[in-house]
Amino acid sequence: MVFSSPIFVFLFLPLTGLFYFVAPRRARNTMLLLASLVFYAWGEQLFVLVMLASIVVNWLFGLLLERFRGPSAARLAVAGAVVVNIGLLGFYKYSGFFAAQYNLAAGALGLPELHFDAPHLPLGISFFTFHALSYVIDIYRRDAQAQRNPIDFALYISFFPQLIAGPIVRYHDICDQLTGRKERFDLAVSGVERIIAGFGKKMILANPLGEVADRAFALPADQLGASAAWLGVAAYTLQIYLDFSGYSDMAIGLARVFGFNFLENFDYPYRSRSIQEFWRRWHISLSNWFRDYLYIPLGGNRVSEGRVWLNLVIIFLVCGFWHGANWTFVVWGALHGFFLVVERAGLGAVLARLPALAGRLYAMAVVVLAWVFFRANDLASASDYLGALVGRGGSGEGVLSAAEMIDAQVLIALILGAVVSAGAFTRLTADWRLRADQSRGVIHPGIDSLRIGAEGSAVLAIRLAVLVAIAVLACARMASGTYNPFIYFRF
Repeated sequence: MVFSSPIFVFLFLPLTGLFYFVAPRRARNTMLLLASLVFYAWGEQLFVLVMLASIVVNWLFGLLLERFRGPSAARLAVAGAVVVNIGLLGFYKYSGFFAAQYNLAAGALGLPELHFDAPHLPLGISFFTFHALSYVIDIYRRDAQAQRNPIDFALYISFFPQLIAGPIVRYHDICDQLTGRKERFDLAVSGVERIIAGFGKKMILANPLGEVADRAFALPADQLGASAAWLGVAAYTLQIYLDFSGYSDMAIGLARVFGFNFLENFDYPYRSRSIQEFWRRWHISLSNWFRDYLYIPLGGNRVSEGRVWLNLVIIFLVCGFWHGANWTFVVWGALHGFFLVVERAGLGAVLARLPALAGRLYAMAVVVLAWVFFRANDLASASDYLGALVGRGGSGEGVLSAAEMIDAQVLIALILGAVVSAGAFTRLTADWRLRADQSRGVIHPGIDSLRIGAEGSAVLAIRLAVLVAIAVLACARMASGTYNPFIYFRF
């Protein structure tokens, strides 16, 4: 069950909202926890036990860290928690990959191969494992206190809006909200707006573009023309942003409905003028997690310049591997790490002096190049696809061209997708409380585009009409049962 499925939209979410708001305040976390477990078990069935085991173990580690504050005991406890969490993630996500790599090496060396059936990959395991690691590390650093209530802690790990596709919510950012939040009408309204905007990104734009990308990347090298290759990677570039940011919009909106405030996860990354800026805008929760829990412990910027470069490469190799057990993800991470090092070595200063357009073209070129590896099934396929982009793909009869892949729906999705990626949804997802404050004459510094008056009322009416249209179109597409992938299963 995912956010863009009929059973979630028309059954799970309405029932969860109803039971939550009629429940006594003291029982609302329990209600959300039960709903979250049902949400996860609906698709993963008994693999919900893996998540429950992670919850119990990390809750106990948190209590140990709270009780034994001595340096040696605390280091031992946090090391144990890290080993258990990484071990759990490694077994389910990477054991099959490492077994395959061993068999390749064994075959080349004439050694016996290892017969190993890779385990089922539980959905969202990368996300809830990073949530658990955030919790134990925050307690070890004394950035937060251990959560003694197992219900509240289990809700932090399993809360359904961010469970299977992020954003990664760090414990110290949300611990007070677990017990002290207050549901508000204005927050819920802004949440519903955000849900509709994200739902529209996913269903109306990302899905049609995904069909184009899937078709292009599935073609054999001798059937892929240059124009089709460029269309395919352009479609994927928009799809992954619209799909991922759309899910984040829905997660943030859902959390608001229940009184939670999640931090933003995307800030129009395709407007970036460098790769460094891209990672300040793309999947912000993941970037911040790696910065705070890996980059800074490795020394961050406080070490020699050469060591900083090494730290950047390490971080992005790990980041790539976190996304999936495939060498394509490692290369994707390595490319980003390489260009971050190059920018730090001097290119960043050059980009700062160039016109903004030059920086944006450079950043997009790097990002699009890296997306080829991220999307390809293996390194050979990625190499073939890159060859097609520079005209070394198929030619002559039987070769697919972009003209054969574009119809009116695809063209509209490409245009609207590019417009939305550049920031057009800002007015559709602005905080309702900001607008309410401004209607009372409270102006927030630096924000003057949403002032309410006669003109503002017209803007609100247009916003409402657009959001209703988006909701109707997205629901119609969902109800039609057309292409509706969940692209985070490998994460």
